[in-house]
Amino acid sequence: MTLVLCQLAGARIWMTPFGSGMGTLARGRWEGETLVVESTNFSAQRASFEVGATVAFGTGETLRLVERFTRVDRDTILYEYTVDDATTFTAPFSAAIPMTRSQDPIFEYACHEGNYGMTNMLRAGRFDDAHPENAR
Repeated sequence: MTLVLCQLAGARIWMTPFGSGMGTLARGRWEGETLVVESTNFSAQRASFEVGATVAFGTGETLRLVERFTRVDRDTILYEYTVDDATTFTAPFSAAIPMTRSQDPIFEYACHEGNYGMTNMLRAGRFDDAHPENAR
């Protein structure tokens, strides 16, 4: 699990001591009912944007990530993010994902070795299905 500490506007600027590469400077502010979090100072080992476990673009060194959390109704938070990295992309781009409350258990989605292991396990399983004579 990744922990990102966010300081709200008006607070003294400080750097988080976590070496996760997830951005060591996260500043937050309220814009009406929306919490806006801007993160910078990512590790060079982090990409600006990751399409999947095996495809990534840019470097975290030039990334500015803006996240917006807006409560739409009792059961929904709209999560929006903007990736801004002029070194890698010609313009910033954004996405929006509604997050709805669930009564079901929530399980952590952890990144283990970039999730390459999961991709390769699925690939091997599909191969075994297609070639039962080679199955282990």
